[in-house]
Amino acid sequence: MNSELKKLLEQHPNLEYVDAILPDLNGYIRGKRYPVQMAYKIYSSGVQMPESVVLLDTMGESSDPSGRGFSDGDPDGTLRPIPGTTRHVPWGDGKTAQVLMRLETDDGSPCPVEPRTIASRIVDKFNELGFQSNIAFELEFYLIQKDLDSQGYPKSIDVEDPKDLSGATQVYLLDDLDLRADFLRKVSEVCAIQDIPASVITSEYSPAQYEINLDHVKDPLLAADHCILLKRAICGSAADFGMRATFMPKPFADYSGNGMHIHLSLEDDKGHNLFCGETELGSDLMHHAIGGLLETIPDMFSIFAPGRNSYRRFVPDMFVPVNKTWGYNNRSVTIRIPAGDERARRLEHRIAGADANPYLVLAAVLAGVHYGISHKIDPGEASLGVNMSGETDESIPFEWGQAISRLHESSFAESYFEREYIDTYCALRRDELKRFNDYVSAHEFRLYL
Repeated sequence: MNSELKKLLEQHPNLEYVDAILPDLNGYIRGKRYPVQMAYKIYSSGVQMPESVVLLDTMGESSDPSGRGFSDGDPDGTLRPIPGTTRHVPWGDGKTAQVLMRLETDDGSPCPVEPRTIASRIVDKFNELGFQSNIAFELEFYLIQKDLDSQGYPKSIDVEDPKDLSGATQVYLLDDLDLRADFLRKVSEVCAIQDIPASVITSEYSPAQYEINLDHVKDPLLAADHCILLKRAICGSAADFGMRATFMPKPFADYSGNGMHIHLSLEDDKGHNLFCGETELGSDLMHHAIGGLLETIPDMFSIFAPGRNSYRRFVPDMFVPVNKTWGYNNRSVTIRIPAGDERARRLEHRIAGADANPYLVLAAVLAGVHYGISHKIDPGEASLGVNMSGETDESIPFEWGQAISRLHESSFAESYFEREYIDTYCALRRDELKRFNDYVSAHEFRLYL
């Protein structure tokens, strides 16, 4: 018997199931549930699953992107456990465990369209620079009531009507954390059990909106694993309290959206922070990294903002990036250098929505940093002590279809993600866009019937 599984069963003899879980392109968790007496098969022979499962859209539909799905006979791949990820699931009835999986093709090679494989390939390319990356994710989310209202709209868990929130925005208010102390404590306990390094918790700019930070780790793929597992832990814990957690980028039009921020620094082989410089604005290496990130924003925007609702988040003067700016201790910019100890100098990438796939976001960020360092790209002047979020940059595709086209035409994207994946990703998103536009909403009936 696999040593991880054996240890788990010794610690939790009442387990009934083990879930083999795989994040798809949207970050949704797919997989299979095995009775505990058959769980050894997950570790010995693997789990058979269609390769197309990682290419389902947000509705779970297969659009046969680039001929993957119906056209190729929908072949099975094999899910293999990622070592060290077998953990108890301490929500629900507590009788289930989970193990994070990766997808292989029938010849045993990594599936070329699995998001974690895409990230792994770019991590390998990035590592050729000879730097050690130090990465952490931050996630924002809302707690909403379990049931939607009669018109299908979400309702904040703390207010009856999300349209009547006057005076309810109390960012960093500790009373708001106390209000949901039991839930937040549950999340922290789950994370401790599952070795997810969750740390600081804050109440955000809207009622029942929170942010949970993850600690930095020196393994980029592990940082993305932590992010996907944290989302699952938050959702599972919310369900135990009769609530739902949503990472929808903009669930309420008049209130702040949900972001996925990445903090990143680079070290040499002795652990010295290479972003440190003679000034508070950091080293030339850091400037080149920022330059690459800013220059590649338009090409990568469809990764950072994968769906229609993603684009509602980018509103001027809402502490959301709307241009190619950077600066020290300034939340209105796109790439922020947080204040603090020079030895902890890092950049904060603030573009991605909380709905984005963390593996693809990681891949896009590392690709941008690699590009900037390799080409020594100048980021321009830093923005100091002034609001930079008042005007949008017209070079950034703030429309879903335009972002998809920009990604598809990008030579930068092709050089890092490879043409096969870019074609497949864009084909899927275009089909999703078409079906979204074909849907006749209740709002249209109110306007035009």
